[in-house]
Amino acid sequence: MGGEETPAVRRVKAGSIAAAVKGYYGSTEFKALAKSTQDVYSGVLDRFVEKHGDGPIATMQPKNINIIIDEMADTPSAASNFRKRLKAVMDYAVSAGLRSDNPVVVAKRVKLKTKGHRTWTEEDITKFRKQYKVGTPLRLAFEVLLHTGLRRSDAVRLGWQHFTKDGFVISTKKSQGHVELCIPVHADLARYIADCPNDGPAFIATMYGRARSEKAFSSWISEAAGDAGLPEGSSPHGVRKAACRRLAEAGCSALEIMSITGHTDIREIERYCREAAKRKLAVAAMAKLQNGFDKLPNPSPRLGKSADKLLKSLTRKAVWRSRQDSNLQPAE
Repeated sequence: MGGEETPAVRRVKAGSIAAAVKGYYGSTEFKALAKSTQDVYSGVLDRFVEKHGDGPIATMQPKNINIIIDEMADTPSAASNFRKRLKAVMDYAVSAGLRSDNPVVVAKRVKLKTKGHRTWTEEDITKFRKQYKVGTPLRLAFEVLLHTGLRRSDAVRLGWQHFTKDGFVISTKKSQGHVELCIPVHADLARYIADCPNDGPAFIATMYGRARSEKAFSSWISEAAGDAGLPEGSSPHGVRKAACRRLAEAGCSALEIMSITGHTDIREIERYCREAAKRKLAVAAMAKLQNGFDKLPNPSPRLGKSADKLLKSLTRKAVWRSRQDSNLQPAE
């Protein structure tokens, strides 16, 4: 469990890497993380401590970190995550006076080719809806995700207890701390949840009426997506990204989208806005080109006498200019 004393850090030597990691687990920064995030982070760091925990934290250099990153070359995503987690530990070490600088800052960065969870397309959405009809638990779960943009950890908690006259009011616990969201209820979603029991723990529940765990929920949606013919990697987070995409394509600003989804980094949302704007601008640009081109005489002799005359006129002018350059008179 994240934040608890695992075997890797229970008995540590003062000034060691293991001691720094243990101290980080007790810091306010780590304790502010969501429980699921703590578990993921501690998993990465505990494995690091098992191999390098006895080393002194004060003398760790960028070159030492680069060696570890190079050893993880076959798993760039894991290498990138390790670098991020170690940076947080080193930030703690600096604040605790265990060393004067953070060596991760100048260590090599990991270039990732992946864009992360794939965003569900409109075709994906149509396929999923066709496979899972209205009234099925999977359809309900999907519509909750798509019409709220919630993370899976919050989607599995959403229920009537969060419903108010202004919409769903839910406090989400993210890496940056608690964020309270007020999400107006989309008319389509209102129809999907209308028959959900008032005394249920959440809209998304098991056949026994119990709330689903976020891990089980993620597997449930991913497997259902595969059965519906969607590409590999179609996850609940991809539906959240689709919700962001749809909001951007509807013309919402980055801040408007963030007010729904709870994102705190505007740069992440601006990517959706840029992509949506690019598509709209491309359509507008081609329309302008088409409209402008249609107003010009068509140079094809098959499509009109005016075009044929224009072509002959331009040809005569070109010939005349060529002969002028050669001090010859234009042909009659």
